[in-house]
Amino acid sequence: MKTYNAKKVTDLRTVATKLLADFPNDRIFAFEGVMGAGKTAIIKALCDVLGVEGEVTSPTFAIVNTYRAIDAAVYHFDFYRIEQDTEAMDIGFEEYLSDGNYCLIEWVEKVQRLMPSRYVRVEIKERLDGSRDLIAQRL
Repeated sequence: MKTYNAKKVTDLRTVATKLLADFPNDRIFAFEGVMGAGKTAIIKALCDVLGVEGEVTSPTFAIVNTYRAIDAAVYHFDFYRIEQDTEAMDIGFEEYLSDGNYCLIEWVEKVQRLMPSRYVRVEIKERLDGSRDLIAQRL
């Protein structure tokens, strides 16, 4: 288990760099936290570190956005609006998970039953001073 602290938004790129370095062979990262915790913000930082060009936005209505990184694809999922995990199955979620590219997932609790046995869970907790702790653990 690794814990990272971001005192401000500008710290997220450093946190993203460390997260990728600490889990170099992992491609599936699931982000948990309350609304406004910073899930999309850390995913934007991860995409920046991975070399994604262009705007990274949360796919709240589209469910998944695909970005081009330096040498691969990055899939960004936001399952906030789904009501049943079958909606994730309908878009081919399991195929995305198995193709070897980065999968960055918001609101993973909505698709927990579909998750593989191995992935990195990143819990985001806000501290009283407004900073964020990101606690990462390979499951």
